[in-house]
Parts: sequence; C-alpha cells; structure tokens
Amino acid sequence: MVINYQGEIAALVAAVLWAFASVVYGRVGAHIPPLHLNLIKGIIAIVLLLVTIVATGGLSLVIAPIPLCLLLLSGVIGIGLGDTAFLAGINSLGARRLLLLETLAPPMTAVFALIFLQERLNASAWCGVLLTILGVAWVISERTEKEVNSSLPLRGVVFGLLAAVANASGAVLSRAALVNTNINPLWAALIRLSAATLFLLPLIIWQQGKSKTSILSYSKGRVVAATCFAAFCGTYLGIWLQQTAIKLAPVGIASTLLQTSPIFILPLALWTGEKVSIRAVIGVIIAIAGIALLFYLK
Repeated sequence: MVINYQGEIAALVAAVLWAFASVVYGRVGAHIPPLHLNLIKGIIAIVLLLVTIVATGGLSLVIAPIPLCLLLLSGVIGIGLGDTAFLAGINSLGARRLLLLETLAPPMTAVFALIFLQERLNASAWCGVLLTILGVAWVISERTEKEVNSSLPLRGVVFGLLAAVANASGAVLSRAALVNTNINPLWAALIRLSAATLFLLPLIIWQQGKSKTSILSYSKGRVVAATCFAAFCGTYLGIWLQQTAIKLAPVGIASTLLQTSPIFILPLALWTGEKVSIRAVIGVIIAIAGIALLFYLK
C-alpha cells in the first residue's frame, strides 16, 4: 500500500516559507502598519493566484453554498482578523515571543476539530502533536539578554492569543469546507484571501479618515521589494500549501506541522552568522522527533 504524505509535506514546505516571510514581515512592519501590510500582501497574493488559475486552466469552479460560506468566513477570521493580530503582535512582542503564543493554535485546532467535525486523533497522534509543540516552544522560549528583564506587554499578549484562536478557527472552517469536496486548494486560497481583503478594506478606509498617511506612501524601493517577496513566499505559496495540507491531512496534524516555522529559522540564523545555542538545537531535535512520529503513525 502506498502511503500519501502530500498533506503533511505541503504543511512543512509552507512552514519553511513562513519562516522566511516572518523574518521579512518583522522588518517591514516597522514601516507599514499591520492593517495596511495585511491588505497589501493579500492583494499581491490574489493577483498571483488569479494568474496561476488562468495559467493552469482551472477557471471553472463549481462550489456549493455551504462550503463557499465556510471558506469566506474562514478568510475573514483566519486571515483578516488573525493575520492582522499576528502582525500587530510582532510589533508589540517581537517574533520570538509571539510565536510562543502561536504554539497554542495546534491543540486548539485539534480540540475544535473534535467538537465540530468529530475528527479524532488517537493517543499516539496526540503524542506526536505535543512533542512537536514542545520542541518548537523550547526553541522560542529561550530568552535573550534583552528580554530577561523585560515584561510581556498586555497588548501584545492579547494580539498573540487572538491570532492563535483565529488561526485555529480558520483552519477548522477550511477543513469543513474542503473535506470530501473537489474544491481546488488554489481556489480555496483565493476565496479566503478575497474575503479577508473585503473585510479589511472598510477598516482601512475608516482608518484613512483618521490618519493623513496614505497606503500609497509606502513606496520606498526596499520596502516594496521586501513586501512583494514576503507576500510571494508567505501568502501566495504559503496559503496555497496551507489549504492543500488542510484538505489532505487531519487538521490537527496539519496545524501542528504548519506551526514548525521557528525550527526552520535556525538554519537561516546560522547562515547569517548568528549564534545558535545548545538549547535551540535540542528543541529542534525534539520537534523533529514529533514530526517523525506524525509521519510514522500514518
């Protein structure tokens, strides 16, 4: 019997892409407010998804009203609300501490899937999920010298928890729409991003009325190039692969693998000459053991 790991592999590749994108978004966020950045990256990804759909000849879409509504709601909650909270949280907490809060998303996803989809994970699968989360949390909970004497801003914690809940809710809604249907993950990504963009536009317009800063003012060459790169990797490819993972793998397992981005940031840190501690290496080994267990169980 041939075992299909397409969903799990898609989740891991998305995590790698999100690792690169999160580093870039962390820097771009110093120049562009979270709402504006979320809208900009969404529009870039929508254009790329439309081009891909046309190029692959997948223009025809047949979708029932209920899956369509679930995907639209998933986009509003998971991307419109969740990504905005995530980007705002990075500005308040920094990427390391925000990602620590984000490790709450996979167990939330598994519990939501159990309650609303009756999708059960056996005891061994739960061990794989928890082992992976433990490894990731071990890596990102290491405090730098700058963080030792600093407290967690309440605003950042709220944004982080909101992002985790929205992430989990969006994933379960997507799973409900995609499971046992023929909806292409490309279309699922496009529908979710379009819903998020329509959700963000009124907020941007309202914010524009209170601020003199125009969304068109972020036109510095480096900022534009970095935003386009991050949107290509993290939003266009990342959400396409995320929807593929959610469609083909149990959502609790997919969500766990999608949250492994921090362990892929470490090779990037080594490549740029940063010091990586023994603690971080141990955390990566633990997370890899959890990932291996999830693959083995299938």
